[in-house]
Amino acid sequence: MSRIETPVTRLLGIDLPIVQAGMSWASSCAELPIAVSNAGGLGVIAAGPMRLPDLARTIEQVREGTDRPFAVNLPLYRRGAEEVMDLLAQMDIPVLIASQGGPRRYLSRFKDLGTLCLHVVAGEEHARKALDAGVDGLIVVGGEAGGHPPAALVSTLVMVRAVARFAPGTPIIASGGLADGAGLAAALALGAGAAQFGTRFLASTESSLHPAYKAAVVSAGVGDTLTVGRDLGVIRVLANDFAARMAELEHGGADVDKRRAHFASTSLRAAALEGDVAAGKVEVGQSAGLIDSILPAAEIVRRLVAEYADTVNGLPPVQEP
Repeated sequence: MSRIETPVTRLLGIDLPIVQAGMSWASSCAELPIAVSNAGGLGVIAAGPMRLPDLARTIEQVREGTDRPFAVNLPLYRRGAEEVMDLLAQMDIPVLIASQGGPRRYLSRFKDLGTLCLHVVAGEEHARKALDAGVDGLIVVGGEAGGHPPAALVSTLVMVRAVARFAPGTPIIASGGLADGAGLAAALALGAGAAQFGTRFLASTESSLHPAYKAAVVSAGVGDTLTVGRDLGVIRVLANDFAARMAELEHGGADVDKRRAHFASTSLRAAALEGDVAAGKVEVGQSAGLIDSILPAAEIVRRLVAEYADTVNGLPPVQEP
């Protein structure tokens, strides 16, 4: 198996600096994390929408399917987050990725267990606080990302570099706008030790998404997403009927109650499981425009490595005068 060694791969015990994002419904399953971990990256179970028995069974299935490290992603705002943490502690997971909340809520109990703790941040202030709290590493998300990008929409190019500059030596995983090996090379050049790929793994054979969702990802262009949800929790979604109406309300100055009603009128589940890609929340990143095929996750990893090598080998050397 190929290896690309970085501070992040050494920390996590993986062969490649490739992390599959924890994506509600898409990786709320065993198949995708198993495939990515077995290919040398870090597979991630998305605990966000999962009931406790389903999550416990999925963790057991991943352990049966791979002897490589894997992670569980937990959005701390989800209902029953404390019960989920109890379960994850009992099951002694190797890596916890937490988002949408403060790390002091969980750090001591998991570090006492030997669990590696990565925290998702979307700004310099949050990154500083997470590091001060003692997290093992950061996933730094830029404005290109699907799902929940930073409200200020600062690009991955700038955000990752900013965090790497004020926290040299910190294990950083760059996320947002990355879909191929050139993106992986760019992430490492910025000072990250790995790249997280979300939308690219949405369009994998192992993701649990409805086929209509996957088809929408493949057919999207780089300009076909927009951010909506001002004052409600910004999300990046594919342009569709839901997003168009949401943007109309926001740009037209509708009051927050009217905007909240439309925002809550549909869900990610409607698109992800039921295939309603017209009226549902189709959360994808701008990198959808760089994706033109649905592939097995192991093949995605293989291509990322090959493209990374081609990119690095194709860079022009410095010529001395």
